[in-house]
Amino acid sequence: MTVRPVVGVFALQGDVREHVRALTACGADAVPVRRPAELDDVDGLVIPGGESTTMSKLSVEFGLYDPIAKRLADGMPVYGSCAGMIMLASTVLDGRPDQRSFGAISMTVRRNAFGRQVDSFEAPVPVAGLAGDDPFHAVFIRAPWVESVGDGVTVLGAIDRAGADGVIAPHVVAVRQGAALATSFHPELTGDLRLHGLFVEMVRAAA
Repeated sequence: MTVRPVVGVFALQGDVREHVRALTACGADAVPVRRPAELDDVDGLVIPGGESTTMSKLSVEFGLYDPIAKRLADGMPVYGSCAGMIMLASTVLDGRPDQRSFGAISMTVRRNAFGRQVDSFEAPVPVAGLAGDDPFHAVFIRAPWVESVGDGVTVLGAIDRAGADGVIAPHVVAVRQGAALATSFHPELTGDLRLHGLFVEMVRAAA
């Protein structure tokens, strides 16, 4: 019998329901996480898109920041999309001075790098490690990009696109380091379940 891992979705802010639906469709028992006790029962965690400074503030106010940081340091699988990518970075550019991130991936991320809400776009992105050869139809909404990565980080996907400065260049938008996965874009807003399926398999392997 295939084991159904329990995957939590950080639920203090962001597009929680969409991730819950996608994870459930990929064979996980997906549950919202709002309190430290709820974190104790999960095998992996998704940090969704939303507003990273608000997530940072609420994670501290609700007593979730330290428990999440400890679970991640202990190797719990985690996936962050858009704002979730920012929350997983070791260094955040253009954030608030008091903004905190978990440092689960050795990378420097720039907030809102592709521009404002009106600059949102969709584009095909080849992502290494996914089933099939088709690019991932990615949705970018006030998205970050990865400016640099450290040792042990694998770049899974990049896109040629003009940033807020108007310069067209390749930008890293999907990375993995060990049990931590992150994308600049929102797979939960598409019908493509391959990224969620990859993460569920990462959680199942770790469990």
